[in-house]
Amino acid sequence: MSKSIQSEDVQALFEKVYGAAPTVITRAPGRIEFIGNHTDYNEGTVLGASIDRSVWVGLRLVEQPTMTFYSDLSKTKVTVPLDKPHKQEGDNSWVNYPLGCWVSMPVFNLKQTGGFEYLALSDLPTGAGLSSSAAIDLATCLAYLDATNQTLDTQTLVKLARYAENNFAGVPCGFLDQTVSGFGKENHLVYIDCKGPKASTVALPKGVRFWIFNTHTKHALVDSFYSTRHKECMDAAEALGVKALVEVSTKEMDKLEKLPSAVKLRAKHVIEEIDRVEQVMTALSKSDLKQVGELLVASHRSSQTQFENSTPELDFLVDEIIKMPHVYGARLTGGGFGGAVLAVVSAEFSEKEADAVATNYEKKFGKKVEVLQTKTGPGAQVILSKSTPKKSQNNKTTMVILFGIVGISVGIMAARRFFKTRF
Repeated sequence: MSKSIQSEDVQALFEKVYGAAPTVITRAPGRIEFIGNHTDYNEGTVLGASIDRSVWVGLRLVEQPTMTFYSDLSKTKVTVPLDKPHKQEGDNSWVNYPLGCWVSMPVFNLKQTGGFEYLALSDLPTGAGLSSSAAIDLATCLAYLDATNQTLDTQTLVKLARYAENNFAGVPCGFLDQTVSGFGKENHLVYIDCKGPKASTVALPKGVRFWIFNTHTKHALVDSFYSTRHKECMDAAEALGVKALVEVSTKEMDKLEKLPSAVKLRAKHVIEEIDRVEQVMTALSKSDLKQVGELLVASHRSSQTQFENSTPELDFLVDEIIKMPHVYGARLTGGGFGGAVLAVVSAEFSEKEADAVATNYEKKFGKKVEVLQTKTGPGAQVILSKSTPKKSQNNKTTMVILFGIVGISVGIMAARRFFKTRF
């Protein structure tokens, strides 16, 4: 289990890479899809949570007309001229996320930075469906804004980050990722009505913990599967005469009988999943975590048999996890076709149970599963601001002056007492 990052780690690495301290440090959390699988592009509802693992960004403006990017994962500096912000390829393609944020700023009537040195540092596991890409988008946008003395409300910040990922990085992500990372709040879930889109936070009962079991597997045809599922949902909506599947309720399931078999299953999953999101909301209002857990497992079974975006590895993990004590429920998190399983547990769930699941997984598949213990955390934020006064030296000077004044006063009073007693 990887160590969580602090701002001091960002500062130390930045100074090592660039020989100077960053003037801005920001962070944005990864997110989990709590429930609401493939409901976003069907204009339904979804529940997510920001977690206490993040992407951190350090930034320093420079006079040179260049943007220099560095990541703890790539460990190679990538320099892009300000006047030619071209898309990167191969090992440097990660740069398209922060570069895309910079390129997209004028679209939102925002001033771009001049030249800068940039560093990204992450304690989010890659490929686990925790949306590290949305986290880097948001942390980067916040860094650029702070460096140029600009601010945005959270909703517009989310739109900027998503626009950059969709239109420059070329990733067709939905509303969930950036919205949860932006609006996240400790001990809360983020509820998103994707038709708006509108976001609000929902209190999570105390003591709930999340454990992520990352298989590091992805189906070779994952992009094809995503596009196929998307098309099947759109086809179902068109055949049913609605704009999106959110307009069909569970009471109207008989309408699905006229659909082709595969399309019917996809539509059934989405319609029932949207209903499950609302049932979870009701259960949370009653602090009924048993009911919440049952709905999470039901969500996974639907992904497994109806939407068919699960895998044998994910199914095995869910089956093993729900056998363990102190577990409320488990399901795949994210788009599926590989990736990770989310286990929602009580605080009593420990490494002992997690290790037992991991051991059984390795026996079954001959490979290890990465295990990450986490909980809810705050949304995207500026940690060190360019406008923050340099307190350290001023404070030292002030303290020296104060001690000096106190020392002189004490000395004068002592001298007076001495002379009074002697003369």
